[in-house]
Amino acid sequence: LGAALIATVIGVSVGAAAGYLGGWYDDVLIRLCEYFQTIPTFLFSMVLVALLSPSLGSVALAIGLTSWTEIARLTRAEVFKIRHADYVLAAETMGIGHLSIVRQHILPNSAAPVIVMISVVIAHAILVEAALAFLGLGDPNTVSWGAMIRNARPLLRTAWYLIALPGLAIFITVM
Repeated sequence: LGAALIATVIGVSVGAAAGYLGGWYDDVLIRLCEYFQTIPTFLFSMVLVALLSPSLGSVALAIGLTSWTEIARLTRAEVFKIRHADYVLAAETMGIGHLSIVRQHILPNSAAPVIVMISVVIAHAILVEAALAFLGLGDPNTVSWGAMIRNARPLLRTAWYLIALPGLAIFITVM
């Protein structure tokens, strides 16, 4: 949830600014999104966690910093679509500030698809955290399904269920 919160704050901020301001702001911010999308997210998460030392906060930060681009692109598209609606133009005519228009009129009306995307980011975060924990980059003081699978690997032939049950829990939670 922390990773999804970080990704949502960054993604909605960047997407709303790009969609509302348009012009060269849009070009720069979308190029920034495209740049981050070319970086392999799992590899970037591994590097960030290794640099920051494995902890729950660093794992959440790493996943959040690598997952914001999808939310930003979706928010940008929704804001761009709503930007020229009659009620937004009326608010501009009334002299309401740009930040208030975005916060009170545009973002609430573009929230539905963003909320759905947040659920996808949460599922992605669960998978990445389990993979990082499996590789030994998770918080050593926190119980994790990935760490359970890593610790049960030597017992695969005799106690296969020690790997199957955490794997099944990951699958059910993500689905």
